[in-house]
Amino acid sequence: MLLVLAQVCLAADPEVSTAFRPTDFRPSDPLNQAAFEHYYNLDYDAAIQDFEKILARHPNDPFAVNHLLSAVQVRELYRMGAMNTGEYSNDSFIGQAHRPADPAQKERIKQLVEQAERLEDAELARNPNNVDMLYARGVTRGQFALYTGLIERAWFSSLRNAVGARRDHERVLQLAPQYTDAKLVVGAHNYVMGSLSFAVRMAVALAGLSGDKDKGLQYLNDDYHANGETSVDAGVVLMVFLRREQRYGEALQIARAIGPRFPRNYLLPLEEANLLRASGKNGEAQAEEQYRRVWQNGREGKYGSLHYEMAAIGLGDLLRSEKKYQAAAAAYELVSEITGADPELLQKANLGAGEMYDQLQNRDLAVKKYEAVVATNSGNAEADKARKRIKDAYRE
Repeated sequence: MLLVLAQVCLAADPEVSTAFRPTDFRPSDPLNQAAFEHYYNLDYDAAIQDFEKILARHPNDPFAVNHLLSAVQVRELYRMGAMNTGEYSNDSFIGQAHRPADPAQKERIKQLVEQAERLEDAELARNPNNVDMLYARGVTRGQFALYTGLIERAWFSSLRNAVGARRDHERVLQLAPQYTDAKLVVGAHNYVMGSLSFAVRMAVALAGLSGDKDKGLQYLNDDYHANGETSVDAGVVLMVFLRREQRYGEALQIARAIGPRFPRNYLLPLEEANLLRASGKNGEAQAEEQYRRVWQNGREGKYGSLHYEMAAIGLGDLLRSEKKYQAAAAAYELVSEITGADPELLQKANLGAGEMYDQLQNRDLAVKKYEAVVATNSGNAEADKARKRIKDAYRE
């Protein structure tokens, strides 16, 4: 999760990606479909319970282990605050975690990685060209690359595992070109490597690495349209990469195709609003409407206890960019209405509201909002900004 057309245009046949067709997940188990529905609807606790039952019935199947591994890891990344696609739209490709990882979850992730690799390596020792096991090992290595990069922040280890995942899946595609699921890792890796600066590309080339942005996008597009096990993941990654390329129309098609399939996943309609806003003046009115729709759906309970308050912050940021300071302040204030709002999001909202009140010459109310930021958490960057604003009124 979480890290995308030269010959096949997404606009050419929108029916391909919008029609929902059941996917054959591995291992063959009747609970898989429900497990993945929970997974993509961000109900990670329910997904993990289902994947644990599947693994209990298929204890020697690395696909079952990998699915549980993915759910456990993504749940932890979400809890850490590293799941906002907007933070992957710049050149770093590195999501910034906002809270530390749970040591117990770190141990569980490593245990599942080891369990999967034992099964995969045992089968590959018997048959090095077993494409299913090569694919499964590449998935495990890819998951461990995410773990070492986003949780441990160990970049060299992450790169080593990412390269191992790519090579496993390139081998799969050599042996079985129709194995489209393998194009997710190969495509994403090609795009990232192809997006590096010339100097960095030359350095990594010495290690035998290369990249091609167009090939990466094409592979992800192929996977997205194939309705395989990784098609949804490929669509999300492709959407993020197309956003980086400022190909907003194509990215919007993906958001609008995948979003309705998973109605409790607020991140997809929120990303639609972000894309509309990024597309420029012509999309701002639609973006405002979409932010308000996500917010209202959240207030009506459609997203459960998920942190849909990001929609209010997005709305505030949009209105602020339009210099509608009173409306922006009102949007930021919405976050305070939520019981159990994410503390960091509440800080951002109070800081934004305070800055808007300063713009509106309401200094007393602005200072109250800044003091609320510091009271929530006095030791982070938002608190540092708030303390500066208490001393000196904010001006744009």
